[in-house]
Amino acid sequence: MRATVMSIIVSSVLLLIAPIEASAAHGYDYSIVGNPADVTTPTQGLLVLQGGGTDVDENFVRMGRAGGGGDFVVIRASGTDAYNPYIYSLCGCDSVETIVFKNRNAAYDEFVISRITRAEALFLAGGDQADYVNEWKNTPVEAAINAHARKPAPLGGTSAGMAVLSEFVYSAMSGSSLTSAEGLADPFARDLTLDRDFLALPTLNAKITDQHLIERDRIGRTVAFLARLVHDGWTTTGLAIAADRETALHVDPATGTAEVFSTPTHTTPYVYFLKTPGPPEVCNPKTPLTYRNISVYRIAPGGSFDLNAWKGKQGISYTLSAENGVLVSSRGDIY
Repeated sequence: MRATVMSIIVSSVLLLIAPIEASAAHGYDYSIVGNPADVTTPTQGLLVLQGGGTDVDENFVRMGRAGGGGDFVVIRASGTDAYNPYIYSLCGCDSVETIVFKNRNAAYDEFVISRITRAEALFLAGGDQADYVNEWKNTPVEAAINAHARKPAPLGGTSAGMAVLSEFVYSAMSGSSLTSAEGLADPFARDLTLDRDFLALPTLNAKITDQHLIERDRIGRTVAFLARLVHDGWTTTGLAIAADRETALHVDPATGTAEVFSTPTHTTPYVYFLKTPGPPEVCNPKTPLTYRNISVYRIAPGGSFDLNAWKGKQGISYTLSAENGVLVSSRGDIY
């Protein structure tokens, strides 16, 4: 088995302690910085949804605080343990651990489940949400994430990690990412793959999320997601939360109130809340989408949004309409 070095930081000195038996044969890699012993601290609920890109420091400051300074666990299906020292420097936590899943077998491993179950804060890194759905859905990992949220305790995700937090998920199962042009031209396009019944977070019930919004010009595909959700009967009112890169939405799950944080230099630190007025006018295979008067509320840092009432403060409101596959806005700018 491959060994992974466990390290602990004490008084700003990096100490190496006995290596842990690696876990590659069991389908995962594991590493930790900080105290390897399990601690138990009081926790509070907090949901963090980041639209990808450079991480927002405040995510981990607040998650660490809501986790009572306990053990912080990062789970992912690709990448490295680079989050460990970064989060540890911000969260005031007892430890930060990363579990990198290599295959679905890891989702049944007792050690993996115990680390997630005992975590005071849990974060889903970016990557490919198809991996998360394929490797975690209907496994003990799914149950452990849901149980973590119910404690309540802080739970967050960025990019693909944000994508799977909502009840409805753009699952990206085709192997390529849907573009706005494709979704608006054909709301049944091969790349428009949706999933549900993965995580069960009441605050994000009956909602779908999207990420990297302005950066990758995705608001048109968000509209296409909503059209399919309503057309297919998954919901009568489509609700979406979409964030640009370097932008995070922090939600109090007890009240449904949300506020925005971003990196200091990001120029479009916006989160968008979309709501459908009813069924789409035209939503058929190989036919451009027509879906009129979808309400949009956009907030930036300093604004807030009530997910329960679906109302915001200190933001801007407008409507979007897909007209024969072309997206138009009541304010001129679709963003």
